Amino acid sequence: MRIERIEPSKHKRGRVLVFLEDGACLKITEQELLDFGLRPGDQLEEETLERMKEAAGISDMKGKAADLIGRRAMSRAALERKLQEKGASQAEARYAAEWMEAIGALNDADYAAALARHYGQMGYGPAWVREKLREKGVPRDLWEEALEELPEAAEQVDAFLAGKLRGREPEQKERQRLTNALLRRGFSWSEIRTAWGRLGETPEGDGL
Repeated sequence: MRIERIEPSKHKRGRVLVFLEDGACLKITEQELLDFGLRPGDQLEEETLERMKEAAGISDMKGKAADLIGRRAMSRAALERKLQEKGASQAEARYAAEWMEAIGALNDADYAAALARHYGQMGYGPAWVREKLREKGVPRDLWEEALEELPEAAEQVDAFLAGKLRGREPEQKERQRLTNALLRRGFSWSEIRTAWGRLGETPEGDGL
């Protein structure tokens, strides 16, 4: 297979486009261009062409991985899934994710901690945050450490109730509604019951 021409990419810095006589275009890095010693007019042996295609595929996936992480933080599992949705093989997605980890752009522990802080600041409790960590593909062995980033549950529940009640004494129906809201936010029955107790409310009879 003969190389028709070689051009720098107009859209990606450090990317080179290698146009082949069959109309194919391989996207490789400048370093790979040097490594293969490519020039226009060169005849490529099948083995070399296959290695170039493999290198081009990996380079393309690394670029897509960088674009994805640049737009928003995510877990390694989520990145690999996104790359496979964009056409990467499992091996290419794994390699690109490993590369992102190696350059420090991807770190599941840091991502999990940031996620917990974010939702904690929004007033969500441990159970809700655990579910989000699961949805986002964070490894289970990182959950407990991430949850240490949450504010104290008692402080969160007290703040929620204070903001809703504004010093009022709630009726039973409102107390039940606020209790249900806190349960949906990921706080436990005992945390909610104790918080009502601090307000001098008696939770018995409210389904607690």
